[in-house]
Amino acid sequence: MFSVSPLFFQYVSYHWRVNNVCAYGEWLSIPEVADILNLQQRDVRAALDRHELIAVRRGQHNALAIHCEQLVEEDGKIQILPALHGTVVALHDAGFTDNEALDWLLRDEPELEMTPLAALHSGNIHAVRRIIIGLAF
Repeated sequence: MFSVSPLFFQYVSYHWRVNNVCAYGEWLSIPEVADILNLQQRDVRAALDRHELIAVRRGQHNALAIHCEQLVEEDGKIQILPALHGTVVALHDAGFTDNEALDWLLRDEPELEMTPLAALHSGNIHAVRRIIIGLAF
């Protein structure tokens, strides 16, 4: 008989919750995010200003794009991942630009055995932020 790591179940739960959001596309424009969240575009831009989301410039028109994994489906409603705000602030405090922060959030982190965004979706907020503190020094 084999044993399954608890991280496996967190990973499966994360992918189920994120895949529903990412069905809209991996990279979303501000108008698309506003439509998905049922908000005005100015509210999405305000969320960017408050560091609740990260947008990076992409594509031929160099337009702001938001990665779908920053959103989550909770109780049938899509919303901004609640743990993202404090994490983005911590990354900025550690000297990361938006591009660097998003790159780090989407890259596999050996200590977490998953990406930091996946860990945030799985509820491992403190582990992610502990790593950020180490990155700052």
